[in-house]
Amino acid sequence: MRSVVLLSGGLDSVVNLKKAHDEGEVVLALTFDYGQASFPSEQHAARECARRYGIEHRVIDLPWFSDLLPPVIGGREEAHSHDQASLKRHRELLKEVWVPNRNCVLLAVGAAHAEAAGAGCLVAGFNLEEAEVFPDNSAEFVEAMNRVLGISTLSGVRVIAYTQGMTKSETVRLAGEIGAPLDLVYSCYMPSSGQLMCGSCQSCVRLKAALEANGLLERYSERFRA
Repeated sequence: MRSVVLLSGGLDSVVNLKKAHDEGEVVLALTFDYGQASFPSEQHAARECARRYGIEHRVIDLPWFSDLLPPVIGGREEAHSHDQASLKRHRELLKEVWVPNRNCVLLAVGAAHAEAAGAGCLVAGFNLEEAEVFPDNSAEFVEAMNRVLGISTLSGVRVIAYTQGMTKSETVRLAGEIGAPLDLVYSCYMPSSGQLMCGSCQSCVRLKAALEANGLLERYSERFRA
């Protein structure tokens, strides 16, 4: 199976990249620069992951997106500190980091590259846990996009996410089973000059909890500033 992978460098995309690599041929990994403050760190993580498996890596610039970003994602203010309790306040979480129609745009661009490359699958890092907060991570969203792509691509490119029905903890467990490079993951909304994640934004808190649930937090504790 030939595929193109959307690779942000975060936990879910890295695990999906490794799984797609194991299942078939990944012809291209795409990382998007849409003005997010964490892009330099995301790009570094994604590039190193793709290099590890000999996969072509390409950056797609979407400069117009920067005008649409919320302050936290655009780097105009610090991300709020969170803990596991605060992650239950879905409406607040959504308001803090929601980027209008982002995943629909990224999948559309990715599908164009997949069709041009003769790849039937577009792999994205969606998961069950974040789908509870972000509607464009849900299985319903993927099903709807596949209906659209069935019409908008001649080859019928389909979106798949190997982690669609998994929590973050289950995704970390899968990473261990398949040997995904957790040492390269960058799942943080804040930029870093040394690839150190902040440890307190909602993305970091989810990752730390998942690592802890699998007995791996101590091993990777040096990847976080806090």
